[in-house]
Amino acid sequence: MNDKLAKQTQTVFEQIRQTDEVGNEYWTARQLAKALQYDDFRNFLAVISKAKEACENSGQPVADHIVEFNEMVAIGSGAERLVASYKLSRYACYLIVQNADPGKETVALGQTYFAIQTRLQEISQMEEYSNLSTEEEKRLFLRSEMARHNTQLASAAKDAGVIEPVDYAIFQNHGYKGLYGGLDAKGIHGRKGLKKSQQILDHMESTELAANLFRATQTEEKLRRENIVGKQKANLTHYEVGAKVRQTIKEIGGTMPEDLPVADSIKRVEGKTKPKAIKGKSK
Repeated sequence: MNDKLAKQTQTVFEQIRQTDEVGNEYWTARQLAKALQYDDFRNFLAVISKAKEACENSGQPVADHIVEFNEMVAIGSGAERLVASYKLSRYACYLIVQNADPGKETVALGQTYFAIQTRLQEISQMEEYSNLSTEEEKRLFLRSEMARHNTQLASAAKDAGVIEPVDYAIFQNHGYKGLYGGLDAKGIHGRKGLKKSQQILDHMESTELAANLFRATQTEEKLRRENIVGKQKANLTHYEVGAKVRQTIKEIGGTMPEDLPVADSIKRVEGKTKPKAIKGKSK
């Protein structure tokens, strides 16, 4: 799949996103079906049915994410007519692309797009994260999450065949190159003006940490979900996920990670700030 197709497809998902009168975003089922290359809407209804089931199994009210309504569609010669359709939340779209035909190129792109976008939405809505009031608290929370998920990513990479420390360093650089527009760890150090001894993650603000957290979680899931084996395939996977996270940041008008400011060392922040207690966790 070429980069041009990937960019065009992800742009389509943004172009068909709509907003209702109170500011809630949604996608319509018929427009999404077309974007995902479903020519017969009856086949797409089966995918929606699976998404409803997955929504119920996740404990989410289906009515909050998949709502019946009548949609205007073109029938030729400039004419339109009302047909039955659905309004879909971002989460519903995520469930739909996870259950759609994986043989369609745009479905694979949709899986990455909506997975990343859903992660963005989830982290902003997570109770423990939304309760944090300062940038320092958010940094501490995300840095802790990054450390935890890097451990899980290392485990997934090892299962894929990335065994030796030097191979893991190369694997990590591929993720950085995808997310940072070709910059590896050394290049990021240079761009940010960091010393060799300074850890990149320790000098990121919350926005940059979040982008790297998405990179790590999505790569781990993809390595395991697709049973990827071999160092080269693992490296390519990390690069592709990083690049798609970067493309998503671009699509929503965000700042590229290499252009984000350098933060004070997280070690200093840890010395003077403690994150608020999270419900359900021991102190």
